[in-house]
Amino acid sequence: MNATAIRILVVDDESAIRRALRPPLLELGFQVAEASRGEEALQLLRAGGYDAVLLDMNMPGIGGIETLKRIRSFAPRLPVLMLTVRDQEEDKVAALDQGADDYVTKPFSMRELIARIRTAVRRVRAPERAEDAPIAIGEILLDPVKRTVTKRGEQVHLTRKEFDILHCLMSRAGRVVTYAKLLTAVWGGDCREEVEYLRTFVRQLRKKIEDDASSPIYLLTDVYVGYRFADAQSFQDDPAEQIVETAQTPE
Repeated sequence: MNATAIRILVVDDESAIRRALRPPLLELGFQVAEASRGEEALQLLRAGGYDAVLLDMNMPGIGGIETLKRIRSFAPRLPVLMLTVRDQEEDKVAALDQGADDYVTKPFSMRELIARIRTAVRRVRAPERAEDAPIAIGEILLDPVKRTVTKRGEQVHLTRKEFDILHCLMSRAGRVVTYAKLLTAVWGGDCREEVEYLRTFVRQLRKKIEDDASSPIYLLTDVYVGYRFADAQSFQDDPAEQIVETAQTPE
């Protein structure tokens, strides 16, 4: 993706973070604007013209979550990536539940950050796919109408729940789906706390779709938060631009 057309608003009350982000983003061709508080960010965003937002979770004033809620009230499709602190899983889940596209944990690598920005912007710019259209990512092809999954052209036999989990994740490829959202989508709201139950199904699913279930490349874990299915572009980009997952240990 050509980064020249991507204009980013960096929202963080720490000037050191903003100073650290600006030079590498500019060097890669991004256009960068800054805000130190949520209130200031909302004023800039209402004027329009931004392609993505990097939003700090913990700021004085209205804070990151409230800022995100207000952004979603007038810009529901604008990519918003939250900058979070390690070991604050509840905040990460809250941000995703409020509509954040992704999160990056401090301290983070620029490669990870750039990859996630590009993925989020690419997803918004891509033509909308019909809900019943087949989904092809890497060597996996899922057909929602026929309810079939193939890998390298060979059919993969899945149970109904395994298929539903895979469909939910592949239709949101590149995005974290929290445990609660995935459980609700597949089993209903009464099961949103049954995380161990979900993990059992995911382990079985990995054995069927991954070459090595202990080192997955498709069905990835964001520890304590949820699962994400790898973005299709990650199998096409140069390895230096691929996403470095927040957590790659299967769970």
